[in-house]
Amino acid sequence: MATRPPTLWASVTPVLVGTAAAVARGYFLPLAFVAALLSALFIQIGANLANDLFDFRRGADAGPRLGPTRVTQAGLLRPAEVAAGMWLAFGVAALLGLYLVYVRGWAILAIGLASIAAGLMYTGGPWPFGYHGLGDLFSFVFFGLVAVMGTYYVHTGTVDELAVLASIPVSLLVTAILVVNNLRDVETDRAAGKRTLAVLIGARATRLQYGLFVAGSLLMPLVLRWAGLASGLFWLPWLTLPLAVRLVRTVTTETGPALNRALKGTAELEFLFGLLFAVSLIW
Repeated sequence: MATRPPTLWASVTPVLVGTAAAVARGYFLPLAFVAALLSALFIQIGANLANDLFDFRRGADAGPRLGPTRVTQAGLLRPAEVAAGMWLAFGVAALLGLYLVYVRGWAILAIGLASIAAGLMYTGGPWPFGYHGLGDLFSFVFFGLVAVMGTYYVHTGTVDELAVLASIPVSLLVTAILVVNNLRDVETDRAAGKRTLAVLIGARATRLQYGLFVAGSLLMPLVLRWAGLASGLFWLPWLTLPLAVRLVRTVTTETGPALNRALKGTAELEFLFGLLFAVSLIW
């Protein structure tokens, strides 16, 4: 429950897309792919556990919750147990990362350490990003741009325009997951003093942000085609359009617990889009 399984697709998709972009260039390292995939997964698990723990310590989860149960607040696990799970997850990610460092050198070490630090500092530390309106930015950068381009670099040893452009739709959709989460919690976060971007700009602008991010992700395959970086199957990700439209309608009309379905659905959209996007890059 604490690892939030419905959202874990967010860490799988960037690795799939980064690997597919590398395959399109003629590169593929099977063991590196597995290590990158598992490392990304454990970084997200560690970040989810960190959020559960640090939000509890800061009192952000006090009172009734609209979202899924937080295990620390609910007393299902002690804070020390959640902390142990958090460090275990980050430790496993770091061990897996050592193989990637062996494959591609110290740049991967810097990427891995920065990603773990971002997972910790989202709600932890003396100045947590998520409490100062920067959560969306760090999600966009680390769970999107860095994850896709880092995976591409593991396979190819370089980063080029394909890696950069392919990372943008993933960044938009992974951040859209956080946007739904913060929209749902906008009132409770405001009351708890948690100044997410949704709290700062308001619910109406946050709904607009979600729609723009989803629309932007759907536009990017066409951009890659115009740039000569996508095949004739560039349109494959557009098969997710019905789901995307349904989610945008839900996010723009619903409030409170009803947004839990949109949160899970956005994670599914990111994965399905990413899978089809990966196929379009390879073929």
